[in-house]
Amino acid sequence: MGIWNSEAEAREQIRGMVAQYYKDFKKPLQEKDFTEGDRIPYASRVYDQQEMCNLVDAALDFWLTSGRFAEEFEKKFSEYLGIRFCSLVNSGSSANLIAFMALTSPLLGERRLKRGDEVITVAAGFPTTVTPMIQYGAVPVFVDVTIPQYNIDTSKLEEALSEKTKAVMIAHTLGNPFDLKAVKGFCDAHNLWLVEDNCDALGSKYTIDGEEKFTGTVGDIGTSSFYPPHHMTTGEGGAVYTDNPLLHRAICSFRDWGRDCICPSGKDNMCGHRFDKQYGELPLGYDHKYVYSHFGYNLKATDLQAAIGCAQIDKFPSFVERRKHNFDRLKEGLRNTEDRLILPAACENADPSWFGFLITCKAGTDRNKVVQYIESKGIQTRMLFAGNLIKHPCFDEMRRTGEGYRIAGSLENTDRIMRDTFWVGVYPGMTDEKIDYMVKTVCEAVK
Repeated sequence: MGIWNSEAEAREQIRGMVAQYYKDFKKPLQEKDFTEGDRIPYASRVYDQQEMCNLVDAALDFWLTSGRFAEEFEKKFSEYLGIRFCSLVNSGSSANLIAFMALTSPLLGERRLKRGDEVITVAAGFPTTVTPMIQYGAVPVFVDVTIPQYNIDTSKLEEALSEKTKAVMIAHTLGNPFDLKAVKGFCDAHNLWLVEDNCDALGSKYTIDGEEKFTGTVGDIGTSSFYPPHHMTTGEGGAVYTDNPLLHRAICSFRDWGRDCICPSGKDNMCGHRFDKQYGELPLGYDHKYVYSHFGYNLKATDLQAAIGCAQIDKFPSFVERRKHNFDRLKEGLRNTEDRLILPAACENADPSWFGFLITCKAGTDRNKVVQYIESKGIQTRMLFAGNLIKHPCFDEMRRTGEGYRIAGSLENTDRIMRDTFWVGVYPGMTDEKIDYMVKTVCEAVK
């Protein structure tokens, strides 16, 4: 043989070299001393040699689609959330697409969403919570949000309801859970589906009916994003999860080309009936691996992504605790600015895993000037995503025709967020020194 006696020995040595590479070249960058004026991003990856070793291990397999690491990640992620089914996908936006499309499945009978049906949501958020509705031909019904929670105003839900309403699909804003008790109660009372866009709130908890549960697990379907700035990362990646076996079957089908077969990649005939059934108007015995029950997509993640996730999920509880610490330190440090700024507040009954720290400027305080000053000092800021999605160019034609969406009541707070709100990060790689510098800079900005 060559320099190694076995593949196992080769892998072990390669992993050891990768670990040393991390310690010599990557770790010093992450532990670099902070100097005032250094760039502080709103979010960043937090990782060590384990992620890099897993990534190389998956590359050595050269299994270029989902495989053993994807299976391991789905199992670990389900166990963490305490939910039965998890499907790994290639992004959080894909997760939202699949979650919505699962509700259109014929498997759901009379409860399936059809074109023209309405879905209650908000305009103060990320567009891909809403995009699947519009692309399918459903009608988003926009409801205002509250400040300083930045979540749906549940007092407006009944006003948004119509005979066409079939679902509620909304996000937990920047880690702050929306009022799940009120929203879930509304959905149960009117037999509506509830999809929790949990992409910015992984690790957040909410106490409902005396039980503390992770956000994303209270409704019918939850979604997550593992994009690098998010709570944990797989690079590009996301997940869709549910306790409902029928929804899980639809989710898997839409993710995997729309096929009826549930065999994972590389496996055949798990059911033992691959060639002996009849589907649609196909001939008896047509290969079940090529039977399609939905108009689906290919939105699977690769094992390279999943391998990173398997290391990240082990660290994840510590990420959540650090986010909470950073949020609390930032909020305490900014108490003396509350005459000029509105600071964020957690929803009642919630224990947020904060994604960011939202700030709304009060009258007389110019957001643009505040943001430009903060950015000039090296601190990255972000708007609350779309601000008011309806105001964007993608809605130009619908605004002109007055078709394709509906607004329930006014969007007064949504418009205020568009004008006056921004946020800074609290990601777990931030040190107390960086947080204190952010406090100092924001205080200077509002003077």
